[in-house]
Amino acid sequence: MEGRLGRILLILVPYLWLLVFFLVPFVIVFKISFSETAIAMPPYLPVFDLSEGWEAFKAAFARLSFDNYAWLTEDDLYIRSYLSSLWIASVSTIITLMVGYPIAYGMARAPTAWRPTLLMLVILPFWTSFLIRVYAWIGILKKEGLLNLALISLGVIDEPLTILNTNTAVYIGIVYSYLPFMVLPLYSALEKLDGSLLEAAQDLGCTPIKAFWVVTVPLSLPGIVAGCFLVFIPAVGEFVIPDLLGGSETLMIGKTLWVEFFSNRDWPVSSAVAVLLLLVLIVPIVLFQMHQQRQQEREAG
Repeated sequence: MEGRLGRILLILVPYLWLLVFFLVPFVIVFKISFSETAIAMPPYLPVFDLSEGWEAFKAAFARLSFDNYAWLTEDDLYIRSYLSSLWIASVSTIITLMVGYPIAYGMARAPTAWRPTLLMLVILPFWTSFLIRVYAWIGILKKEGLLNLALISLGVIDEPLTILNTNTAVYIGIVYSYLPFMVLPLYSALEKLDGSLLEAAQDLGCTPIKAFWVVTVPLSLPGIVAGCFLVFIPAVGEFVIPDLLGGSETLMIGKTLWVEFFSNRDWPVSSAVAVLLLLVLIVPIVLFQMHQQRQQEREAG
Protein backbone atom coordinates (compact mmCIF):
# COMPACT_ATOMS: atom_id res chain seq x y z
CA MET A 1 0.00 0.00 0.00
CA GLU A 2 2.78 2.41 0.96
CA GLY A 3 4.68 1.55 -2.24
CA ARG A 4 1.59 2.27 -4.35
CA LEU A 5 1.02 5.58 -2.55
CA GLY A 6 4.64 6.52 -3.13
CA ARG A 7 4.32 5.82 -6.87
CA ILE A 8 1.14 7.89 -7.05
CA LEU A 9 2.84 10.82 -5.30
CA LEU A 10 5.87 10.49 -7.57
CA ILE A 11 3.66 10.72 -10.64
CA LEU A 12 1.46 13.42 -9.15
CA VAL A 13 4.28 15.92 -8.51
CA PRO A 14 5.22 16.56 -12.17
CA TYR A 15 1.56 16.68 -13.19
CA LEU A 16 0.88 19.30 -10.51
CA TRP A 17 3.91 21.24 -11.74
CA LEU A 18 2.57 21.21 -15.31
CA LEU A 19 -0.89 22.18 -14.07
CA VAL A 20 0.32 25.18 -12.06
CA PHE A 21 3.08 26.49 -14.34
CA PHE A 22 1.80 25.54 -17.80
CA LEU A 23 -1.90 24.74 -18.00
CA VAL A 24 -3.15 27.56 -15.73
CA PRO A 25 -1.06 30.29 -17.47
CA PHE A 26 -2.11 28.92 -20.87
CA VAL A 27 -5.80 29.07 -19.89
CA ILE A 28 -5.33 32.68 -18.78
CA VAL A 29 -3.64 33.62 -22.05
CA PHE A 30 -6.28 31.71 -24.03
CA LYS A 31 -9.00 33.65 -22.18
CA ILE A 32 -7.32 36.99 -22.89
CA SER A 33 -7.08 36.12 -26.60
CA PHE A 34 -10.89 36.41 -26.84
CA SER A 35 -11.01 39.75 -25.03
CA GLU A 36 -11.30 43.25 -26.45
CA THR A 37 -8.49 45.80 -26.40
CA ALA A 38 -9.08 48.70 -24.03
CA ILE A 39 -7.24 51.67 -22.58
CA ALA A 40 -7.21 50.39 -19.05
CA MET A 41 -5.17 48.40 -16.58
CA PRO A 42 -4.96 45.62 -17.61
CA PRO A 43 -5.43 46.79 -21.22
CA TYR A 44 -8.32 44.50 -22.20
CA LEU A 45 -11.99 43.90 -21.49
CA PRO A 46 -12.53 40.26 -20.48
CA VAL A 47 -15.25 38.32 -22.23
CA PHE A 48 -15.48 35.64 -19.54
CA ASP A 49 -15.92 36.54 -15.90
CA LEU A 50 -16.70 33.55 -13.68
CA SER A 51 -17.51 35.85 -10.75
CA GLU A 52 -20.71 36.90 -12.56
CA GLY A 53 -22.09 33.37 -12.41
CA TRP A 54 -22.71 30.50 -14.78
CA GLU A 55 -25.50 32.23 -16.71
CA ALA A 56 -23.26 35.19 -17.51
CA PHE A 57 -20.54 32.77 -18.56
CA LYS A 58 -22.92 30.98 -20.98
CA ALA A 59 -24.07 34.34 -22.39
CA ALA A 60 -20.45 35.39 -22.96
CA PHE A 61 -19.68 32.06 -24.60
CA ALA A 62 -22.62 32.56 -26.97
CA ARG A 63 -21.21 35.86 -28.23
CA LEU A 64 -17.66 34.53 -28.44
CA SER A 65 -15.66 36.35 -31.10
CA PHE A 66 -12.59 35.18 -33.02
CA ASP A 67 -11.77 38.68 -34.25
CA ASN A 68 -8.28 38.62 -32.74
CA TYR A 69 -7.44 35.36 -34.52
CA ALA A 70 -8.98 36.66 -37.77
CA TRP A 71 -6.79 39.75 -37.49
CA LEU A 72 -3.69 37.55 -37.56
CA THR A 73 -4.67 36.27 -40.99
CA GLU A 74 -5.49 39.75 -42.32
CA ASP A 75 -2.17 41.37 -41.36
CA ASP A 76 0.69 39.69 -43.23
CA LEU A 77 3.15 40.80 -40.53
CA TYR A 78 2.13 37.85 -38.34
CA ILE A 79 2.15 35.33 -41.19
CA ARG A 80 5.61 36.52 -42.24
CA SER A 81 6.76 36.32 -38.62
CA TYR A 82 5.62 32.71 -38.28
CA LEU A 83 7.14 31.68 -41.62
CA SER A 84 10.39 33.52 -40.93
CA SER A 85 10.65 31.94 -37.48
CA LEU A 86 10.10 28.45 -38.91
CA TRP A 87 12.70 29.08 -41.62
CA ILE A 88 15.35 30.50 -39.26
CA ALA A 89 14.74 27.72 -36.73
CA SER A 90 14.95 25.03 -39.45
CA VAL A 91 18.18 26.38 -40.95
CA SER A 92 19.70 26.85 -37.49
CA THR A 93 18.76 23.27 -36.56
CA ILE A 94 20.43 21.89 -39.70
CA ILE A 95 23.60 23.92 -39.06
CA THR A 96 23.62 22.86 -35.41
CA LEU A 97 23.33 19.22 -36.48
CA MET A 98 26.22 19.61 -38.94
CA VAL A 99 28.39 21.18 -36.23
CA GLY A 100 27.24 19.02 -33.34
CA TYR A 101 27.46 15.58 -34.97
CA PRO A 102 31.26 15.63 -35.46
CA ILE A 103 31.70 16.93 -31.91
CA ALA A 104 29.51 14.18 -30.45
CA TYR A 105 31.17 11.55 -32.66
CA GLY A 106 34.62 12.66 -31.54
CA MET A 107 33.55 12.56 -27.89
CA ALA A 108 32.10 9.05 -28.30
CA ARG A 109 35.30 7.84 -29.98
CA ALA A 110 37.64 9.53 -27.51
CA PRO A 111 39.41 7.44 -24.82
CA THR A 112 37.10 6.58 -21.95
CA ALA A 113 39.16 8.58 -19.46
CA TRP A 114 38.74 11.76 -21.52
CA ARG A 115 34.98 11.58 -22.02
CA PRO A 116 33.91 13.12 -18.66
CA THR A 117 36.19 16.10 -19.31
CA LEU A 118 34.88 16.56 -22.85
CA LEU A 119 31.31 16.27 -21.58
CA MET A 120 32.01 18.92 -18.95
CA LEU A 121 33.38 21.27 -21.63
CA VAL A 122 30.13 20.93 -23.57
CA ILE A 123 28.06 21.69 -20.47
CA LEU A 124 30.39 24.48 -19.27
CA PRO A 125 28.60 27.35 -21.13
CA PHE A 126 25.48 26.68 -19.03
CA TRP A 127 27.43 27.91 -16.00
CA THR A 128 27.31 31.42 -17.48
CA SER A 129 24.22 33.56 -17.94
CA PHE A 130 22.54 33.05 -21.31
CA LEU A 131 22.13 36.82 -21.67
CA ILE A 132 25.82 37.49 -21.02
CA ARG A 133 26.84 34.87 -23.59
CA VAL A 134 24.62 36.46 -26.25
CA TYR A 135 25.92 39.94 -25.37
CA ALA A 136 29.47 38.64 -25.82
CA TRP A 137 28.71 37.90 -29.47
CA ILE A 138 28.02 41.60 -30.03
CA GLY A 139 31.66 42.32 -29.21
CA ILE A 140 32.78 39.50 -31.49
CA LEU A 141 30.58 40.23 -34.53
CA LYS A 142 30.51 44.03 -34.69
CA LYS A 143 32.59 45.82 -37.35
CA GLU A 144 35.42 46.62 -34.94
CA GLY A 145 34.95 43.32 -33.13
CA LEU A 146 37.30 40.41 -32.60
CA LEU A 147 36.20 38.46 -35.68
CA ASN A 148 36.80 41.28 -38.15
CA LEU A 149 40.11 42.19 -36.48
CA ALA A 150 41.27 38.59 -36.76
CA LEU A 151 40.24 38.29 -40.43
CA ILE A 152 41.92 41.58 -41.32
CA SER A 153 45.09 40.62 -39.43
CA LEU A 154 45.24 37.32 -41.35
CA GLY A 155 44.73 39.12 -44.66
CA VAL A 156 41.49 37.29 -45.42
CA ILE A 157 39.52 40.53 -45.87
CA ASP A 158 40.51 44.15 -46.57
CA GLU A 159 37.62 45.88 -44.83
CA PRO A 160 35.31 44.85 -41.96
CA LEU A 161 32.33 42.64 -42.72
CA THR A 162 28.80 43.61 -41.66
CA ILE A 163 27.67 40.60 -39.64
CA LEU A 164 25.97 42.09 -36.60
CA ASN A 165 22.30 43.06 -37.01
CA THR A 166 21.79 40.54 -39.81
CA ASN A 167 20.17 37.11 -40.03
CA THR A 168 23.67 35.62 -40.19
CA ALA A 169 24.31 36.87 -36.66
CA VAL A 170 21.02 35.30 -35.55
CA TYR A 171 22.06 31.94 -37.02
CA ILE A 172 25.41 32.16 -35.24
CA GLY A 173 23.75 33.04 -31.92
CA ILE A 174 21.20 30.23 -32.11
CA VAL A 175 23.76 27.61 -33.16
CA TYR A 176 26.13 28.64 -30.38
CA SER A 177 23.43 28.84 -27.70
CA TYR A 178 21.68 25.55 -28.51
CA LEU A 179 24.68 23.46 -29.59
CA PRO A 180 24.83 21.55 -26.26
CA PHE A 181 21.20 20.49 -26.72
CA MET A 182 22.25 18.83 -29.97
CA VAL A 183 25.54 17.37 -28.79
CA LEU A 184 24.29 15.69 -25.60
CA PRO A 185 21.58 13.40 -27.13
CA LEU A 186 23.88 12.63 -30.07
CA TYR A 187 26.70 11.69 -27.71
CA SER A 188 24.32 9.51 -25.69
CA ALA A 189 23.28 7.62 -28.85
CA LEU A 190 26.78 7.33 -30.34
CA GLU A 191 28.37 6.15 -27.11
CA LYS A 192 26.08 3.11 -27.06
CA LEU A 193 27.08 1.95 -30.54
CA ASP A 194 28.72 -1.45 -30.75
CA GLY A 195 32.09 -1.08 -32.49
CA SER A 196 31.92 -4.67 -33.71
CA LEU A 197 29.13 -3.65 -36.10
CA LEU A 198 31.50 -1.31 -37.92
CA GLU A 199 34.14 -4.03 -38.05
CA ALA A 200 31.58 -6.45 -39.49
CA ALA A 201 30.54 -3.89 -42.13
CA GLN A 202 34.16 -3.38 -43.17
CA ASP A 203 34.72 -7.14 -43.30
CA LEU A 204 31.79 -7.34 -45.71
CA GLY A 205 33.48 -4.87 -48.04
CA CYS A 206 32.29 -1.48 -46.79
CA THR A 207 34.73 1.39 -46.83
CA PRO A 208 34.98 3.37 -43.56
CA ILE A 209 32.87 6.17 -45.06
CA LYS A 210 30.19 3.77 -46.33
CA ALA A 211 30.18 1.93 -42.99
CA PHE A 212 29.60 5.28 -41.30
CA TRP A 213 26.56 6.03 -43.47
CA VAL A 214 25.00 2.56 -43.40
CA VAL A 215 25.72 1.68 -39.75
CA THR A 216 26.59 4.68 -37.57
CA VAL A 217 24.11 7.22 -38.90
CA PRO A 218 21.02 4.92 -38.84
CA LEU A 219 21.83 3.69 -35.33
CA SER A 220 22.32 7.27 -34.09
CA LEU A 221 19.00 8.40 -35.59
CA PRO A 222 17.24 8.59 -32.17
CA GLY A 223 19.90 11.06 -31.00
CA ILE A 224 19.54 13.05 -34.23
CA VAL A 225 15.77 13.28 -33.86
CA ALA A 226 15.97 14.23 -30.16
CA GLY A 227 18.67 16.83 -30.76
CA CYS A 228 16.81 18.41 -33.69
CA PHE A 229 13.60 18.76 -31.68
CA LEU A 230 15.46 20.14 -28.65
CA VAL A 231 16.98 22.84 -30.87
CA PHE A 232 14.08 23.56 -33.23
CA ILE A 233 11.28 23.95 -30.68
CA PRO A 234 12.85 26.71 -28.52
CA ALA A 235 14.48 28.37 -31.56
CA VAL A 236 11.07 29.03 -33.15
CA GLY A 237 9.98 31.24 -30.26
CA GLU A 238 13.41 32.77 -29.59
CA PHE A 239 13.35 36.46 -28.60
CA VAL A 240 16.66 37.44 -26.97
CA ILE A 241 18.97 36.38 -29.83
CA PRO A 242 17.07 38.12 -32.69
CA ASP A 243 16.55 41.18 -30.51
CA LEU A 244 20.24 41.59 -29.62
CA LEU A 245 21.98 40.18 -32.70
CA GLY A 246 19.37 40.66 -35.42
CA GLY A 247 18.57 43.83 -37.31
CA SER A 248 15.39 45.70 -38.08
CA GLU A 249 14.64 43.29 -40.94
CA THR A 250 15.00 40.21 -38.73
CA LEU A 251 11.46 38.99 -38.27
CA MET A 252 10.70 36.32 -35.67
CA ILE A 253 7.45 35.62 -33.89
CA GLY A 254 9.02 35.94 -30.43
CA LYS A 255 10.09 39.49 -31.19
CA THR A 256 6.70 40.33 -32.71
CA LEU A 257 5.01 38.91 -29.63
CA TRP A 258 7.10 41.10 -27.32
CA VAL A 259 6.31 44.22 -29.36
CA GLU A 260 2.57 43.51 -29.20
CA PHE A 261 2.63 42.94 -25.44
CA PHE A 262 4.91 45.72 -24.25
CA SER A 263 5.03 48.36 -27.00
CA ASN A 264 1.58 48.24 -28.57
CA ARG A 265 -0.01 46.95 -25.35
CA ASP A 266 -2.44 44.91 -27.43
CA TRP A 267 -2.77 42.00 -25.04
CA PRO A 268 -5.70 40.23 -26.78
CA VAL A 269 -3.93 40.07 -30.16
CA SER A 270 -0.58 39.15 -28.60
CA SER A 271 -2.32 36.39 -26.62
CA ALA A 272 -3.79 35.05 -29.86
CA VAL A 273 -0.27 35.11 -31.33
CA ALA A 274 1.02 33.13 -28.33
CA VAL A 275 -1.78 30.55 -28.57
CA LEU A 276 -1.13 29.95 -32.28
CA LEU A 277 2.61 29.72 -31.60
CA LEU A 278 1.93 27.02 -29.05
CA LEU A 279 -0.24 25.15 -31.53
CA VAL A 280 2.55 25.37 -34.12
CA LEU A 281 5.01 23.91 -31.62
CA ILE A 282 2.65 21.17 -30.45
CA VAL A 283 3.07 19.34 -33.78
CA PRO A 284 6.83 18.69 -33.40
CA ILE A 285 6.37 18.01 -29.69
CA VAL A 286 3.74 15.34 -30.40
CA LEU A 287 5.93 13.85 -33.13
CA PHE A 288 8.84 13.76 -30.72
CA GLN A 289 6.76 12.05 -28.05
CA MET A 290 5.50 9.47 -30.54
CA HIS A 291 9.07 8.77 -31.67
CA GLN A 292 10.22 8.40 -28.06
CA GLN A 293 7.36 6.02 -27.30
CA ARG A 294 8.14 3.84 -30.35
CA GLN A 295 11.81 3.82 -29.37
CA GLN A 296 10.99 2.68 -25.83
CA GLU A 297 8.68 -0.05 -27.17
CA ARG A 298 11.42 -1.33 -29.48
CA GLU A 299 13.95 -1.38 -26.63
CA ALA A 300 11.47 -3.16 -24.34
CA GLY A 301 10.67 -5.71 -27.04
